Amino acid sequence: MTGNKNNKIEVYGIGNPLIDVLAHVDESDIEKLKLDKGKMILIDSERGNDILKYIADHEKIYACGGSAPNTMITLTALGIKTTLAGMVGNDELGTIYRKRLEEKNVISDLSTCPGDTGSCIVLVTPDYERTMNTRLGVCREFSPEHVNHEKISGAEYLYFTGYMWDTENQKNALTAAMKTAREAGTKVAFDLADPFVVERHYSDFIDLIENSVDVLLANREEARLLLGYDDPEKAAVELAKKQVIAAVKNCADGSCIASHDCNCISVNAYKVDAVDSTGAGDNYAAGFLYGLLKGYTYSDAGQMASFVAAQIVRQTGAQFDNQSIMEINKAIAEGNWR
Repeated sequence: MTGNKNNKIEVYGIGNPLIDVLAHVDESDIEKLKLDKGKMILIDSERGNDILKYIADHEKIYACGGSAPNTMITLTALGIKTTLAGMVGNDELGTIYRKRLEEKNVISDLSTCPGDTGSCIVLVTPDYERTMNTRLGVCREFSPEHVNHEKISGAEYLYFTGYMWDTENQKNALTAAMKTAREAGTKVAFDLADPFVVERHYSDFIDLIENSVDVLLANREEARLLLGYDDPEKAAVELAKKQVIAAVKNCADGSCIASHDCNCISVNAYKVDAVDSTGAGDNYAAGFLYGLLKGYTYSDAGQMASFVAAQIVRQTGAQFDNQSIMEINKAIAEGNWR
């Protein structure tokens, strides 16, 4: 992995730290737990603890999850110095999350409070179907007093996603963080993250984009819900009119990048055999921010984003293993990503 020679944090990420707990189970286990096979559902802490108790004797794999954490982990693997802020519980899963994050070389700025760490319990049946049970746990307790204003002031970028807007205290925390970023000259990068989040917070997001954001990432559906334009190129141009650098993803058809001059650049997607689209958007964000931090043109930053996203969909899961990262960094060093 490429390292940084200085101690300056380049990207300060704030997000929901969700520990991924993966276990292999039988079809009968899914039935006994009364789960809808292959679906993702939101559960409360009590239900989460019941499922964890049920699989207590199963072999489990733990990994740092969550949208913004995925982006910070990939950025770090690419040689960018990152920090992750968020809330974990004072439980075993919180301890595991911190340890796994340390193993990924992301600087932890995590806070702790009593309660259950947010988790995504992934049950894999013999046919490789993944049944996911997500509980937010204490993620929702992240508040303004947990914001590290000094570190944000020293960073190149503050990064967060729309998921942080679902509780009032998280919203207030991000509002405070963005105020510090604006005053310190730290750029703000915002990923809309999910169409349903856009529907819930449409007015707030418009205000954010117009007043507090420098870089905006969205997919075609999120941009459509925000602006009413189904054409990703038109959506990117309209977003750029709000004085942001806008990247609108269009799945296998690539992405459209528009900047302050409102000229739109079309970026082709890499043609790969996709296995799992989990984490594609998170890794696109990592590739795009990497390009901007390295001084690439907007076109090349978009191409880098497409390259990184294409590599993640070739495998299962939202994070790269060490071998994949070595290959990606080698391709970047040799210029074989264009």
